[in-house]
Amino acid sequence: MRIACQQAACGTTGLAHSLGQLRRAARRAAEAGAELLVTPEISVGGYPLLTANLAEASGPVDGPQCVEVSAIAREFSIALVHGWPETDGDRLYNSTRLVSPQGDTLAIYRKAHLYGRGERAMFTPGGQGVVQASYKGLTLGLLICYDVEFPEAVRAHGVAGTDVLLVPTGLMRPWDFVARTLVPARAFESQLYIAYANWTGSHGGIGFCGHTTVAAPDGTASVLAEEGEGLLIADVDPAVLRRARAATTYLRDRRPELYSS
Repeated sequence: MRIACQQAACGTTGLAHSLGQLRRAARRAAEAGAELLVTPEISVGGYPLLTANLAEASGPVDGPQCVEVSAIAREFSIALVHGWPETDGDRLYNSTRLVSPQGDTLAIYRKAHLYGRGERAMFTPGGQGVVQASYKGLTLGLLICYDVEFPEAVRAHGVAGTDVLLVPTGLMRPWDFVARTLVPARAFESQLYIAYANWTGSHGGIGFCGHTTVAAPDGTASVLAEEGEGLLIADVDPAVLRRARAATTYLRDRRPELYSS
C-alpha cells in the first residue's frame, strides 16, 4: 500500500485555511498514487491551535468539520487521517479520525497522553489505548504525537497486531531526536510501520521540526529531509512485515509476567 504523509506549514490557522491545506495535500497524494494520506496533529483547525479559532474548528464527529473532510476523501478517492478538536457533550478531545475513500469514518482515536499544562487545561485525555481499523488488507492503528513517546503505547499496538501505526504529530524543537531516533526505534522494537506526519515552520515563538517519517520494522526509514512543506511518499510492504517479524522475534519472546507490577 502506498501512503503519503503531509508536512504542513504552521502559523495561519482557521478552518478554511486548514481545509485548503488538506485538500491540496489530498490532490497531490492521489496524483502520486497514494491510497492513504496522513496529516499532522489537529490538521483541521491549524497549529498551534489559537483560542480564537477553537470554536470554528471544534465539533462532533458528525459536525461540519468532519463532513468537509469526508467530502475531500470522496473527491480524490483516498483514505485519510486528520486531526481536530472533537467535542462530546461538555468535553473536548484532541482527536484523530481515519476516513475511507468513500468518506466513512473507520476509526477515531482520542489522544491519551496530553503534553504540558496548556494541553491538559484544554483537552480531556482519551481513555482507549489501542484503536484499530482494517484497510487494504492491513491493520491500521492510531496514536497522536506524545503518545508514541511511551513505549507501552506502541508495544500494545504491536501485541494487538497493528501493521501500520499512523501518528499525526506536532513535534517541536529542540526535540528533533524523537523523529530521528525514537520513532524508528519504536517501529523496530514493536515490529510495525510507523507513519509520523509533522508540522514545519515557526509561529509565536514555537518552532516545529518537520522530519516527517515513515519507519519500517526492519530498521529502515524514509524521511522528508527539507524543512518546508512537502509530501512524503512511501510504500508499506506486507512482505517486509513478514520478514522482519520472522527475523526479529521480540513480540514472540516477550515475558510479560515479569513486567507487570
